[in-house]
Amino acid sequence: MALGFIKKVFTFGREKQAEEQAPAEVSQQVEVIAPEQEAPVADVSPASEPGEHASPPSVPLGHLPHKGGDQFEDAAPAEQERLAEEAVEVAASHESVALERTDESEIVEPEQAKDAEADVVSEESAPEPISPLVGEMSERTEGGGEGAADTDVASKDADTAPILPKGFSTAASAPAPAPEAPKQKLSWFQRLRAGLARTSSQLTGQIAALFTKRKLDDQTLQDLEDLLIQADLGVETAMRVTDTLASERYGKDVTSEDVGRIMAQEIAKVLKPVAKPLQLDLSHKPHVILVVGVNGTGKTTTIGKLAAKLSGAGLKVMVAAGDTFRAAAIEQLKIWADRTKSEFIGTKIGADAAGLAFDAFQQAKASKSDVLIIDTAGRLQNKAELMAELEKIVRVLGKLDPDAPHTVLQTLDATTGQNALNQVEIFRNVAGVNGLIMTKLDGTARGGILVAISAKHKLPVYFIGVGEGVDDLEPFEAEDFANAIAGTGAGSSQ
Repeated sequence: MALGFIKKVFTFGREKQAEEQAPAEVSQQVEVIAPEQEAPVADVSPASEPGEHASPPSVPLGHLPHKGGDQFEDAAPAEQERLAEEAVEVAASHESVALERTDESEIVEPEQAKDAEADVVSEESAPEPISPLVGEMSERTEGGGEGAADTDVASKDADTAPILPKGFSTAASAPAPAPEAPKQKLSWFQRLRAGLARTSSQLTGQIAALFTKRKLDDQTLQDLEDLLIQADLGVETAMRVTDTLASERYGKDVTSEDVGRIMAQEIAKVLKPVAKPLQLDLSHKPHVILVVGVNGTGKTTTIGKLAAKLSGAGLKVMVAAGDTFRAAAIEQLKIWADRTKSEFIGTKIGADAAGLAFDAFQQAKASKSDVLIIDTAGRLQNKAELMAELEKIVRVLGKLDPDAPHTVLQTLDATTGQNALNQVEIFRNVAGVNGLIMTKLDGTARGGILVAISAKHKLPVYFIGVGEGVDDLEPFEAEDFANAIAGTGAGSSQ
């Protein structure tokens, strides 16, 4: 194929002359094969006339004579032989190159066609960088490397920013978030009132419906007494409220505001005698606080909050995980101890709780802790064997210190309602409960039960809780509690 292409190159423009003089060329080729002495020699004069020039030897056979001199087709048979030999050599070299590139599955083309095709292939096969879509990272390029390529792309993106559709805009950086308004810290009375909102709203709503356009008579007083008893305020408190209201407004028009004011006054009278601070006898080191209660009343959480308050005041506190029946209780108390920087003592699951109390007292005394708070397992008041175990803990502590435990706190869940009255009575007889902490007042409409317990048992109420936070456990204030339930006043402590 290459030999034929070369022949076409050398014979271009003289195909017709070659066809017409085919017999003459055949004879000339025969003459070339003949011996050299028989080859005709061109008759060229050694000296040309002035103004005449010899034709170049490279003029192909069959061309017309040039202006520089007369030359016929059969004038240079030797030159034709030399050109034919060169053509054969060129063809042979191209065929060898074609064989080498055929092994590589490539077709050898003439030099000019090969260069043109190579340029086309290089243009088609060159991978073009994929520009990122609008909204994607401008630094990202498909198939790109790092270093100088990233720098080039970044500079290109910086020079040519994308044109976004209407309604969009570019931003150099993410917009700074709007500063949050500082949260206003609520006072304790506000948090207490919010916690008792369910109790207050239910009670005041019923009172308002009862006294709408109605004079105070015996039937109205009886309906009010029933309403207060249903609100878990207790029979004693309900009778006090109705008696006071009858003495002031009997036979007259009464509004719900009048009833709320009198109710708050009478509730405060019941609660003030029991609203006392928790006294610590620091002459006894450690001062032992034993926390008891039924399941789910918040004993462990209450211990953590008490430890936070005491350690925050500079006292050295130790907490003991006496609830050996629940692994979660031990872990929870350990977290509280770490958070409040209190010492912690625990034991394995199922161990003797009285034995732990003994070890905790000895260790607290050795480390000169100011306060030792002991957790106990939750137990129902009607389980005799569990209450007997609680008695054992009290006896063991009494052997170490005749006055120990110095304080026995019972946690009460406000959601239990009237059942809390029975719990206090039994735990008081078994463990010698001498103080109460009411929890979960924010999750019930039965917050009035604390009034009934205080009126019946006359036990001090040291703290009340209206949430999970440390600040949600606060000392009990009678007037604040009374006003929060009745929905009146602003509270004595802000």
